[in-house]
Amino acid sequence: MDSSVSPIVIAVLGIGGTLAAAVITQRGADRARARELEHTRQLQRDEREYNTRQARLEARRTCYAALSAGTRDLANVLTRVLHALENNEVTEELRSDLERARREHRMRHAEAQMVLPDSVAAAASTANRHLGDLYGLLMRLDGGTAQRGESLSAARHSMDQLWDPLWRMRHVMRVDLGITEPEQTP
Repeated sequence: MDSSVSPIVIAVLGIGGTLAAAVITQRGADRARARELEHTRQLQRDEREYNTRQARLEARRTCYAALSAGTRDLANVLTRVLHALENNEVTEELRSDLERARREHRMRHAEAQMVLPDSVAAAASTANRHLGDLYGLLMRLDGGTAQRGESLSAARHSMDQLWDPLWRMRHVMRVDLGITEPEQTP
């Protein structure tokens, strides 16, 4: 009996071992597929996040370029108006250019307010305020409705003061885009 049970036990253990090996192999393969699937999903999530970040960065870059161009255009036209006022040569064409530049700048600034992060929005608002103040001063001088203390000299001083907020706005934009390093404070 001992000798007849032994081959059966060995056969059962062999079959059990073979079946267990198949199950263990299948479970290992299932785990490997699950890890591979999770890795693929993670790569897809990472790629979507990267693409979203890149799209946002490109949208900000485009917005910044448009705002900067509009700001420079308005500043240049304001400079031409100041020179024309100093030379008593303001024309309707120049007034029309000023209104166009102002209107375009206002539109770009309004669009930018929906995209700009707070640090850039603050710098853009400061620049916009300086542009608006200078515009108002030049319009009052051109229209002969200047208030006390408003003169061509005051307008020249205001123009000189305009460049720092414009430079600051561009600098903050470039920092936000990662092009320029933030200023180091001691």
